[in-house]
Amino acid sequence: MISNCENPDRHCIGCDFKSPLFCFLTDEELTLIDNIKLTVVFRKGETIRKQGTFMSHVISVNKGLAKLYLEGIDQRNAILRIVKPTNFIGGPGIYFDQRHHFTVTALIDTTVCFIDVAVFRDIIDQNKAFAHEFMKDFSRNVLSVHNRLIYLTQKQMAGRMADTLIYLFDEIFEATRFPMYFSRQDLAELSGMTKDSAVKILREFQLEGIINLTDHEMELKNQEALHRISKTG
Repeated sequence: MISNCENPDRHCIGCDFKSPLFCFLTDEELTLIDNIKLTVVFRKGETIRKQGTFMSHVISVNKGLAKLYLEGIDQRNAILRIVKPTNFIGGPGIYFDQRHHFTVTALIDTTVCFIDVAVFRDIIDQNKAFAHEFMKDFSRNVLSVHNRLIYLTQKQMAGRMADTLIYLFDEIFEATRFPMYFSRQDLAELSGMTKDSAVKILREFQLEGIINLTDHEMELKNQEALHRISKTG
């Protein structure tokens, strides 16, 4: 099957921010999705999807940034991953129990498209190329979460924070500096520790010249030292 990405004039109606997976859809499937999708802008801090609610739609993130997390006991949350533009948010509920098994909240103003889950499943059933790419993307995200959970259970706090920062620098922003869209609580929940512990370790990293952290941005100053802490932590 020829990818629609190979022809820049063939894409989802007027959208420059769709998932690359849409390139594997036919024109008819793109038109169907365009006709039934709902596009919504969520402001910073607003809940996009709530853990435990019915899964009526699959979510495609077009712009912005969101955090996907498990709600634990006594309001202790675990952030599983950061969702950036062109990523899908689905989960096991698509084929299991039609429930959302995590909460998704906008870190900054975020635009998403809601696609009816029944239509989405029909397209997966009918379009093998799209189904293959969707499963590859889903598997990649699952493996990333699994690897991060292993680190959280096997490393000390400094190593866990180092892994979190490497994840943000390398995978999310792909740069040596990024805007501080994250609260200290967010960084703690990404690293599996309390806010006080996260603040203490971040302060130590800054004093050691590994990062430079302000209220507006974080900059990586010593990549070698951060990776060393990750390996020995």
